[in-house]
Amino acid sequence: MGSLTYDRVVVEFEDRMLAHLQLVIVQKLRHGESFLLSWRDTTVIGDGRSSAWLNPAIPLYFKFAGDHAPTINPNWVAQLSRSANSSQGLVVTAEESAAVDATHTPKIEPAIGIRAAAQTRATKASVSER
Repeated sequence: MGSLTYDRVVVEFEDRMLAHLQLVIVQKLRHGESFLLSWRDTTVIGDGRSSAWLNPAIPLYFKFAGDHAPTINPNWVAQLSRSANSSQGLVVTAEESAAVDATHTPKIEPAIGIRAAAQTRATKASVSER
């Protein structure tokens, strides 16, 4: 499981999904474009939806758990790119949605977890003090 850290918020995704999101997000930010990133939350954190406004001026950190890059599905990247360029912004959707006809609504995939980075650092600090 990997994570995306943005402005003190850490969102966890499976490495494969995160690799595809990274391609699309970096492409948008390299062009100086701000946009909305949205995902579904897991039941562990409330089973709602979350969004973050991504801006090129704010540092973004991708952390992958695995030691190798997954194979990239160009259809999934294309679908995520279309979403990122839409008025609703980049909506995290399942890979299977890339194969579905464009007339169907893609399945919105949940993040595995979300937390504030400041809380994570505080927790690690208190553990290391013991």
